[in-house]
Order: sequence, then C-alpha cells, then structure tokens
Amino acid sequence: MRKSIIRIVIIIFVVTITIVAVISIRPWLLLNNKPKFTAEVKGLSIALIKPTFTAAAYHKSFYKFYFVYSSIPLHARKNITSDLNLLSSPVTNLLTRSSSASSVLYLTTHLRTPLPESNTHVLTDEDVDAGSIFFVNGSNKYDVLILGHQEYVTQQEYDNLKRFIANGGTMILLDGNVFYAQVKYDRSTHTITLVKGHGWAYNGKSAWKSVRERWANETSEWVGSNYLCFSCKAAFPNNPFHYSHHEEQYLTNPNDLILLNYNASVPKEQDITPDPVIATYELNYQKGKVIALSIYSDDIMTNTKFTKYFDSLLLQYTSRPQP
Repeated sequence: MRKSIIRIVIIIFVVTITIVAVISIRPWLLLNNKPKFTAEVKGLSIALIKPTFTAAAYHKSFYKFYFVYSSIPLHARKNITSDLNLLSSPVTNLLTRSSSASSVLYLTTHLRTPLPESNTHVLTDEDVDAGSIFFVNGSNKYDVLILGHQEYVTQQEYDNLKRFIANGGTMILLDGNVFYAQVKYDRSTHTITLVKGHGWAYNGKSAWKSVRERWANETSEWVGSNYLCFSCKAAFPNNPFHYSHHEEQYLTNPNDLILLNYNASVPKEQDITPDPVIATYELNYQKGKVIALSIYSDDIMTNTKFTKYFDSLLLQYTSRPQP
C-alpha cells in the first residue's frame, strides 16, 4: 500500500514538473524558433485596420482642447462651451506616428513572408464602422483582424469588433491604448466628433469632465486588458525587444493566458494601478480569441527579435486544418 502511494506521488510530481516546464519554455520557443511555413494557412484572409479615427483626433483638434482645459480637475462639474470646434475633426487617409502609420505600411508587405499564401487587405475605421468585416449574412469576411493604435472608435465599430470575435474571428492588437474613447462619425462630412472618454464627454452643445476609458469594464470582459498610462514611469525587466515605455495595456481578466510576461514594475508613488501585469496574452471570447501584445509595438516593429516573435505568433494563431 505504501509503495503504491509513493508511486502515485512520484507520478504526480513528474507530471507537475512537465507542465511547469512546458509553460515556462513556451515564450522562449516563440522567441527563438524559426517559423515554419506550412500549407495550414493557405487562403487565410487577413485585414489590417488603419486607425483613421485616431489619426483625425490627433490632427490639430482634440489634443488642443485637452491642453487648453487641462487644469480642470476630473471631478469638476463645469460645462465648457468654448473651443468646441476642436472636438470635431475631418477623417483622411493620412496616418501619423500616433496612429500606427509605420506598422500598417510595414505589415502590408511583411505579412507575405510568414504567410505567403494568405490574402491581406487594408481597411479603415470607417469600413469597420460600416460593417465591412462581415458578409451580408452576418458571418465574418476575414479570419484575422490586426489593429494598431485604435484609441478612438465609434460605438458601432466597437460592437462590430466584439461581434467579429464572438463569431469565431481572431483579433491581434499590436498596441496599447485601444478603445479608450468613443467618437461619432458623420459619413456625409467625413468628420469625427468626441462623444465620451479621455476624461471628457461632449453632447454637441457643451463638454464636461467624464471617464477616462469609455468601456473599461466591457473591454476587460472581451479584450482582457485596459490602458495603463502615458505620463508615468514603467520598467520592463524581461525585455527581449529593448522596448521603452510608451503606452501599454495591463491584464484585467482572470482568463487571460500569458504568453510573454514583461515583468513590468512601476514606482509605488504613482497614482496608477499597483503591480500591473503587462504581457503578451491570449483570451478566448465566445467562438473567437484576442491576441494582445500589450506594448506599443509600433516602436519596435522592425526589431529583428520582435519580428521573429510576431511571426511565430501569427503562425501559431492563424494555423487551421485544411478540409
């Protein structure tokens, strides 16, 4: 009897050690293994989403307003009725560094290397808002969506992206600070206007201080993380890509599966979430999944080690059995 108990204990110990070893070595494998291109991704349909709404918000408008009224505290009950023209901005196809311009342009050609048999398309926020990621019958038109700095989105775009995941799609988030503020889009004038988020709300007649992150709880539920900070300090002891703090997401869903933890640390005196977990992770939501890098990948998109890691993620999470 005693020997049987010892044998069972040994088996449990060996199994536990094996599981821990597999989990621990997974990030190393993704960082160091050379991607193997297989027929499993043949015919894969990928859409890169240009953050055109975010580009518009940064173009001589929203941030001028934020700066002018930055001294008003978050809890203040004061309606602002001046400079409201700054809370609307025309949407164009011009992309700035603040809106993932470099990543979108780079990935348009780079994806041919890890996924030579895939079909890559470039869409805009306007397209997602209009439901162009779906067929007429409501099913997903693409297998994978890759987003950059989608800081500003409409309610319809937000809902469509959530529905895309629920339908079984995969969404890859390159950057931190996504889905932070809501805008409305006037298709006739090609103009966005702030609705709520980034510390403000606007009804077309006056603006007042409001929430920072528009859909914080809902985003945590289906995306798995929330925005950390910009004007703060953060260090990343586990930093294989030599990344410097810019804008990051921190994990807020217990079902997040960590793929690469950057072991972030922030000074305790800062008024932000203590001990935030910043990591590349996977979250399953209904029939689909979200893969988030959680860092501002635009800054290191052409870093050789990062590119290898990103390619490995693409192959791992876009492979599918062929009929």
